[in-house]
Amino acid sequence: MELGPYGTNCYLAARPESSQALVVDPGDEPDRVLGVLAERSWKAAAILVTHAHLDHIGAVHAVAEATGAPVYIPRGEADDLRAFEPAPHEPDVELEGGETVSAAGIDLATMLVPGHTAASIAYAADGVVFSGDVLFQDSVGRSDLAGGDHATLIRSIAAMARWVGPETVVLSGHGPPTTIGRELAANPFLADLRA
Repeated sequence: MELGPYGTNCYLAARPESSQALVVDPGDEPDRVLGVLAERSWKAAAILVTHAHLDHIGAVHAVAEATGAPVYIPRGEADDLRAFEPAPHEPDVELEGGETVSAAGIDLATMLVPGHTAASIAYAADGVVFSGDVLFQDSVGRSDLAGGDHATLIRSIAAMARWVGPETVVLSGHGPPTTIGRELAANPFLADLRA
């Protein structure tokens, strides 16, 4: 779902026939998120946050309060969620990267991918990676905001590509899905990785 004025992608992920789902980056419009969960008869098993920019955490508190689902967030982003106005929230699990998150019958490996923010995390499972705002179709995340660094971002993308492989579908924080292989071959911001 594209949510809010920034068109932030929120993903609901579930196994076929499952009664539980993961909620990834509920950035805004909690009623829409909760409505889709209800339509599909899914119980939210976990809320996964890739990074704590306002367009990715705006609905975290409301969705967590309504569902009771635990909130997972990178450790380096947790204080931003705690201090977020108008809806601060205390996360349940702070991630360093390298852990496996298991919820809704899905095991997701985590990887620290700084550069857009100081402590962004990607979540990967079953041929997909939820990359947050690290990598987009034909673009990369901004690195001019607090905690951002372009060289670090490019290193993170290179490491993520090695971690998940070229056929992996990238589910980004904004825009359409892509694959690691497509971006390595054609993304103008990744030309140095092709050299």
